[in-house]
Amino acid sequence: MDTGAGEYGMARFGFLVVLMGLWRFSDACPESCTCSISRIVCIDSEPGIEDFPVLTLDDMENITEIHIANQNRLFDISDSSLRNYINLRNLTITKTRLTSISSDAFYNNTRLQYVNLRDNNLSMLSWRTFQNFNISYPLLLAGNPLDCVCENLWIKLRLQEEMESSELTCTDERGVTMDFATLTPPDCVVPKVEVIPKTVTEMEGGNAQAVCTASGSPVPLIQWNLDMLSTHFEIESLDMENSLSLTGLSPDDNGKVIVCSAENMVGQDEATLLLNILFPPTIQHLLSPERDHHWCIPFTVTGNPKPVLHWYHENKLLEEQDYIRTMIHESTENEDHGCLQLVNPTHIHNGEYRLVAKNEFGRDEKTVLAQFIDPPNISHPDDDYYPDPPLPPLDDSVAVYVVVGIAGVALTGCVLMVIILKYGRNSKFGIKGSSSVISNDDDSASPLHHVSNGNNTPSSSEMGPDAVIIGMTKIPVIENPQYFRNSGSMLKSDTFVHHIKRHNIVLKRELGEGAFGKVFLAECYNLVPDQEKIHVAVKTLKEATESGRADFYREAELLTNLQHEHIVTFYGVCVESDPLIMVFEYMKHGDLNKFLRSHGPDAVLMADGQHSILVELTQSQMLHIAQQIAAGMVYLASQHFVHRDLATRNCLVGENLLVKIGDFGMSRDVYSTDYYRVGGHTMLPIRWMPPESIMYRRFTTESDVWSLGVVLWEIFTYGKQPWYQLSNNEVIECITQGRVLQRPRTCPKEVYDLMLGCWQREPYMRLNIKEIHSMLQSLAKASPVYLDILG
Repeated sequence: MDTGAGEYGMARFGFLVVLMGLWRFSDACPESCTCSISRIVCIDSEPGIEDFPVLTLDDMENITEIHIANQNRLFDISDSSLRNYINLRNLTITKTRLTSISSDAFYNNTRLQYVNLRDNNLSMLSWRTFQNFNISYPLLLAGNPLDCVCENLWIKLRLQEEMESSELTCTDERGVTMDFATLTPPDCVVPKVEVIPKTVTEMEGGNAQAVCTASGSPVPLIQWNLDMLSTHFEIESLDMENSLSLTGLSPDDNGKVIVCSAENMVGQDEATLLLNILFPPTIQHLLSPERDHHWCIPFTVTGNPKPVLHWYHENKLLEEQDYIRTMIHESTENEDHGCLQLVNPTHIHNGEYRLVAKNEFGRDEKTVLAQFIDPPNISHPDDDYYPDPPLPPLDDSVAVYVVVGIAGVALTGCVLMVIILKYGRNSKFGIKGSSSVISNDDDSASPLHHVSNGNNTPSSSEMGPDAVIIGMTKIPVIENPQYFRNSGSMLKSDTFVHHIKRHNIVLKRELGEGAFGKVFLAECYNLVPDQEKIHVAVKTLKEATESGRADFYREAELLTNLQHEHIVTFYGVCVESDPLIMVFEYMKHGDLNKFLRSHGPDAVLMADGQHSILVELTQSQMLHIAQQIAAGMVYLASQHFVHRDLATRNCLVGENLLVKIGDFGMSRDVYSTDYYRVGGHTMLPIRWMPPESIMYRRFTTESDVWSLGVVLWEIFTYGKQPWYQLSNNEVIECITQGRVLQRPRTCPKEVYDLMLGCWQREPYMRLNIKEIHSMLQSLAKASPVYLDILG
């Protein structure tokens, strides 16, 4: 019942809509006509109509079909009758007293496709009436008393291949009716036109002449279309010939086509003259750089032939590449409008740019100054030697005391070192320890750094003397971004770190070793309520000073606060005796970089001579991995943590392709070539770092986004090292100059677009981490994942 009532209601609504449409036209629609939204039908003879209905302008523009019949008072169609029916497609006028149609009656009806004029009183019809459009269907004229005269011969020529022509007749001057197909009136020939030459090629300022010759009967009228011509011209007319003289050819007329037409009552013909005016190049505009999606130096250049363009930067020829190239946005016969496009330019691209345009007739050049970004705070190596004015030389006696004092201190230090090395105690946990002091440097247990307001810029006191040498300049760099500093105040005050009894931990085998100590696979009892024991990864810490222990506890609190399905779980600490221990979730398949390499096309090269049976990763599995890492990074960003060393080597793989962000601190030893050592101890993952992190010591969530883009590149290259073909110094130069990694062979365009969104030079222009995760999630859902790769 409800369904039937609904259908009935919809039917009533549709009926009301139709009624409303008809009512709207009722005032303007003639009594003999019916007007709807798109159609007018006038078939009632009484009272009849004398002309086409005049509705509102909008209503007439909506009409696509008009049908008129049985109208005894309709005699002609004037220029204005159909002027406002601009969307008219189908026109039928039959059984009326229509005797004439103006030659411009259909001038505005360019969409007209079907015309039926049967059974009217038309005796003559001009070809000009139908010259503005091409009717898709036969022109229907049967039933009209057409005269067998020259003016109607065009109908025969037009309809000679159509069925309608077999029904068409005409009446000659004697009153004899004949088949229209046999109509051959005397002295009645369609015009033919020829222009010589067809193309004029001359230098600007020169002169040219062309002749337009016509034939036909009656004698056709010859005309040149010269309305848009800038060059001075003169025309000399003869009976069947027109001569055109052009003087002082203007470059503005280059590429223009001049039309010569000839027409008589039978029809029309036309021919063209092309102007090819040669002139040397002119650089009309060379403007200062503008920033859109990329930087652009706009220019407008004229010349014929098209000039060859060369750019010079600081008087050195610029070699165009993917990241700096000439783009033509609009090209005409005379002009090229475009720009020199620079993708992520740096301070080294500042300076003078000169554009040189050449063709065989000359050259032109213009210069413009470009300032893309301010240079970084760069100091020369020599500047560090004398930060203050040199001190005066010491007195000889004072110098002797100083030398003796230094020697004594050095000797004492050597003795202490020998004693420490000889009597340093071993670890109580059965693990060889070192006397290295745990500090805020390489021994940090956590790769994360807690920040306020999403950014971290270390103070100048943290910088130290280290710097990266690029060319003749020295760029200051920060210490290892993996180090953890001053985050204790940012932690929850009620954080509880789980303490695990030493007797509940049973070591199984060593997994690796880093500067901090060793990592073991272990069994841990009484850790999870529903399991007697589980496998864990145990990270041991070498002996530490009090400050080192403080760092250990602070990092334990930090890790306790991080709880997410794609962050490696931290279970707690064991501090009953040395060495101090951190207990983490064990991820069966190890770090992601090794996993990618062992499931890639080069896996056989890593099998140590053994036959590899590992299955190569599919694109869908790569997307599955990528979206998990992105999910972990979304969580870290929400907790105001900046990772600062995100890479596949610092992600771990578990069962069923489960991927988590986590690092036991071994990556800097196992993957030492991924880091750039500066000075004695600082190690930088420069291949994963954005320009602002390399040059300005700035680490933010946006710098992590850059690193995530590099991680995506690693995934789709099966773990290749970014910029593997370049040295560290070359990598630094590439990144600071705005270069980016090329699209991997197996990478979909959508994913590479994501990478490019991560690698925008300006941090604020990079994609948001949530957007990246959402896009990767959508791509992963569209490509189902099969998890049998791990066996």
